Amino acid sequence: MMDKHFLYLTRLGIDTHQEPVVYMREDCHVCRSEGFNAQGRVQICAGDRSIIATLDIVKGDLFSHQKAGLSEAAWLLLKANEGEKATFRHAPPVDSMSHVRGKLYGKPLSEHGAKEIIRDISDGRYSDIQLSAYVTACAASNLNLEETIHITRAMVDVGRHIKWGADRIIVDKHCVGGLPGNRTTPIVVAIVAANGLTMPKTSSRAITSPAGTADTMETLTEVNLGFDRMREVVDQQGGCLAWGGSVALSPSDDIIIRVERALDLDSEGQLVASVISKKVAAGSTHVLIDIPVGPTAKVRSTELAERLAMQLTSTGAALGLSVRTILTDGTQPVGFGIGPALEAYDLLAVLQNKPGASPELRQRALVLAAVLLEMGQACGVGEGMAMASKTLDSGVAWSKFQAICEAQGGLKVPPVAAHKQTLVAHKRGVVAMLNNRVISRLASLAGAPNAPAAGISMHVRLGDVVEAGQALMTLHAEALGELEYALDFYHAHPQILHIEEEVV
Repeated sequence: MMDKHFLYLTRLGIDTHQEPVVYMREDCHVCRSEGFNAQGRVQICAGDRSIIATLDIVKGDLFSHQKAGLSEAAWLLLKANEGEKATFRHAPPVDSMSHVRGKLYGKPLSEHGAKEIIRDISDGRYSDIQLSAYVTACAASNLNLEETIHITRAMVDVGRHIKWGADRIIVDKHCVGGLPGNRTTPIVVAIVAANGLTMPKTSSRAITSPAGTADTMETLTEVNLGFDRMREVVDQQGGCLAWGGSVALSPSDDIIIRVERALDLDSEGQLVASVISKKVAAGSTHVLIDIPVGPTAKVRSTELAERLAMQLTSTGAALGLSVRTILTDGTQPVGFGIGPALEAYDLLAVLQNKPGASPELRQRALVLAAVLLEMGQACGVGEGMAMASKTLDSGVAWSKFQAICEAQGGLKVPPVAAHKQTLVAHKRGVVAMLNNRVISRLASLAGAPNAPAAGISMHVRLGDVVEAGQALMTLHAEALGELEYALDFYHAHPQILHIEEEVV
């Protein structure tokens, strides 16, 4: 007689992103005897390994009633083998949810509560539903400075730390986002590292934007470096451009980001905790943070930008970081390209000093690099811009960028989309408004960042005079269906840009 406590594992090949999911038939003896329900949390044990997964109930005969199917995330997390015997039981209750519920009802989050929540998230004990509750509790400006510091410390504590040696200056930069095409980081890393400073840059993937630095760099080189590999690259080249999730410096952050992306929510306090925790874990000592400000950027007013700057500098100081912020123009996209590969081509053009390179992307990168060179004491105050410009103009930055990419696994050519459609002006006039948020949404509907070659090429800037029939932007898509989807969105959203009659 079969032991009622066991089922045999099978790999279903279902992509549930990072959420581990287990599938059981509704007539499964374990499912019925244990009283499991759909969306319940189940602890799976195989040998000396165990994980917690969300249960989905299967009707029909997708697999034998003696088997349990695992999603790709669950299979890899458990390190399972086909046909392996496993036991199942109700997952222990997640006690830290009481702190989330308290926050939802207006109770301040204590240091103890923050530690318990972040530890449970990092350990995979939160379902996506519970993660959604946490993200919602922290949404908008719902965390005060003390709570933000508590969460930041907790996020640092559950990850790995890199130590680069006492009295060594380690520089870094971050952009709070919300501005399409603002891919300055790879250029800045190349300039700074070429001048002898150490800049171990770890970046997130896109949350609500068409591309993050990690997404763009992945079209150029390997970004899943791992902790030891990242350190090796930095020791060799003075800098790296890695995906933070592969280094596990702040593992809870990428779990939270996944749910923020699905909800299209950004939390001010969680943003601060995300940025500062990763910088502390990476061993940074001096950090520059770019805050674009504009009516359709993530940060819409100078007042909000100044409040965010205070939170970043204060949280950084509480954890031993020297943080400087810089407010920049966020009224329109920066480079020509919006989307991983298109932004990669933009930054390559700047590094290679090509005549058609984006002047805005170049200038922004130089300004940021100049400040970092001065913060890192590579030059005197007021000398950073001259040093940064010389490094870029001479080709030294391009050489350093190539060396970093080679150290990470080799420099490759970004992909090109199979389908394109150019959108034109319907009348003569002046480009008076470009809506960053709607432009980002359009690029995402075309497939970015999941389809690396997808996105938008911008052909106009604010203040440009355009003629009827002149190209405004080109949509790029890897699938014809996504191109058509994006075109439908464009035609239904005329507020994506505004052309006013030219005043003579």
